Amino acid sequence: MTTSTGDPISFDDSVRSLLDAKNFASVATLGPDGAPQNSVVWIKREGDTVLFSSVDARQKVRNLRRDPRISVSVYDLANPYSSVEIRGTAEIVPDESKRLPFELSHKYLGIDPPAEKEDETRVIIRVLPRKIVRFAA
Repeated sequence: MTTSTGDPISFDDSVRSLLDAKNFASVATLGPDGAPQNSVVWIKREGDTVLFSSVDARQKVRNLRRDPRISVSVYDLANPYSSVEIRGTAEIVPDESKRLPFELSHKYLGIDPPAEKEDETRVIIRVLPRKIVRFAA
């Protein structure tokens, strides 16, 4: 399944299920020289967007501030032949209460996350999908 438009698009039930499970995501951003930079992250679906948390000073956040284009790939840990790539744009929003790392730790591990330094600034990256490529074998 491939869906593409210029406007944000909706997830179907199979994509929602994949995103809602404890599957890891690979996030690709564009570095200052145009080269791809990839990170593995925990994700959460919120409506038809994907959220992940990051420390504000990380390279992926700097990349997204300069160029908001992003690709998020997720495959089913139980069936690696089922995957989705979500291409879109990223919004960076403050996470002053550091709520998202707490929610993600509970989703993936069932426990509170380790304490962070008070002066560490967290942000939420919200991915607005523009194209979805689904693969299932």
